[in-house]
Amino acid sequence: MERTETNRMEAKIRQHLRRHIDVFEQQVLPLSGQLAACAERLCACLRAGHKVLVMGNGGSAADAQHLAAELVGRFLKNRAALPAIALTTDSSILTAVGNDFGFEQVFARQVEALAAAGDVVIGISTSGNSPNVLRAIEVARRRGCVTLAFTGRAGGELARQVDLALTVAVPETPHIQEAHLTFIHILCDLVEQELFPQD
Repeated sequence: MERTETNRMEAKIRQHLRRHIDVFEQQVLPLSGQLAACAERLCACLRAGHKVLVMGNGGSAADAQHLAAELVGRFLKNRAALPAIALTTDSSILTAVGNDFGFEQVFARQVEALAAAGDVVIGISTSGNSPNVLRAIEVARRRGCVTLAFTGRAGGELARQVDLALTVAVPETPHIQEAHLTFIHILCDLVEQELFPQD
């Protein structure tokens, strides 16, 4: 009985991993050029002394925090800190703005307060239709920021509103998020290689 259960779980694991590989081969590899373009925008922003603002909800909030942490801390190199802020981490701002202005404004209000022309603002949304991310991108565009997005499915409204979108066109949220995490790691690696070649 136990062996049967183990076999069933192993089959499920192999199914998940095969789908993961298929998504990366069919959806992620073809985005290499767009990913390089995103890296170029990030490098130009950071070279010019600007900052990165990044946001998302749920698992995408965790991804936003991961990206900011890799830039401020380090990815692989011991190098100077890079200015990045995850707009998902200040519970007082999130609850105050959510209570006073509505949850759709929790990121827009922070972009209004913190973003300047030349900054990069990144929205992460597996559906591409998160209202609070869309509102923040609207504000970012008005302020002259470069706007990027990590999305899934058909890209949603977010993919149409930003300068560059990386859209993983599959229906499964877990596989979209696996790709988004890979985008984060690749971007951080490219930024470090370009900005700190001697370190």
